[in-house]
Amino acid sequence: MGSLRLRDTMSDPVRLDVDDEGVATVTIDRPDRLNALDAATLDALDAALADAEDADVRALVLEGAGDDAFVAGADIAEMADFSPAEAHAYAELGHDVTRAIETFPAPAIAAIGGYALGGGLELALACDLRVAAESAVLGQTETDLGIVPGWGGTQRLPRLVGDETARRLIYFGERLDAGDAYEMGLVGDLVAHDELDDVVADLAADLADRPRFALAAAKEAITQSHETDLGAGLDFERRTWASLFGTADQREGMAAFLEEREAVFE
Repeated sequence: MGSLRLRDTMSDPVRLDVDDEGVATVTIDRPDRLNALDAATLDALDAALADAEDADVRALVLEGAGDDAFVAGADIAEMADFSPAEAHAYAELGHDVTRAIETFPAPAIAAIGGYALGGGLELALACDLRVAAESAVLGQTETDLGIVPGWGGTQRLPRLVGDETARRLIYFGERLDAGDAYEMGLVGDLVAHDELDDVVADLAADLADRPRFALAAAKEAITQSHETDLGAGLDFERRTWASLFGTADQREGMAAFLEEREAVFE
C-alpha cells in the first residue's frame, strides 16, 4: 500500500498522510507535551483538515503521536494568562477545528490511545466514530481549572451520553477509564492498546470502500438532526435522499442488488 505525505515539516506539529485507499490520517505530533493543543497546533490542524478535504479522501483518522496521549487537552501554559478577549479568540480557533471535523465530507474516526482530556475529548466528540484503547483515559476536566469546556463539549457530550451523565462528567471533571467510557456509549469500540492502529485502519478501510456520496449525505443529515427540529430535519433527509438518485453510487448499488452481486463503488 502506498501513501502520499501531504504535510510533514520539521516545525509543523501536525502530520497528514493519505494512503492509496483514500484514507487520510491526521496526526497531532507533540508527544513531549502529550499532544496538547496550543494556537499553532490548532492552526496546523485546521490547515491539515483543509488539505485532506482538498485531497478528496473517503475517510479521516485523527490520532495523537506516541503511546501516552491522543490529546491531553489545550496547552494550559499558553492560556493561563489569557484575557477574556484572548480566550475568546482561542475558543474560536478550537470551534473552527471541531466544526471542520464535524462537517468534514467523509466519516471521521478518533483513534484514542492514552489521555483524551478537555479539548482532546472535544476533538474526539466532533468525530463520527471513536475507538479507544484499553489504556485510554477520557474526561471533560475543565472545571478542575476553574473554566468550562470551550470547544463544544457542553453541546456534543449531552447529545452522546445524555443530559445528566454529561452534567456529572463536566461538573465533577471526572476522568473515565476506557471501559467505563465504552459502557456509557462515549466510545463505540474498546480494543487492546497494541491493536488500536490495526482496528482503526480496518475500520477506515471499510468506510473508504463504502459509497462515498451516500456516506457524505448520511453524515450531513445526521449532523442536521442535532441542529434543527424534527420537521426541518425530516425535510432535509427527504431532499438528501432524492438527490442521490442518478449518482454513480446509487446506480451501482441498486444494479448490484438486482444482479445479485457485490457492489463496486467508485
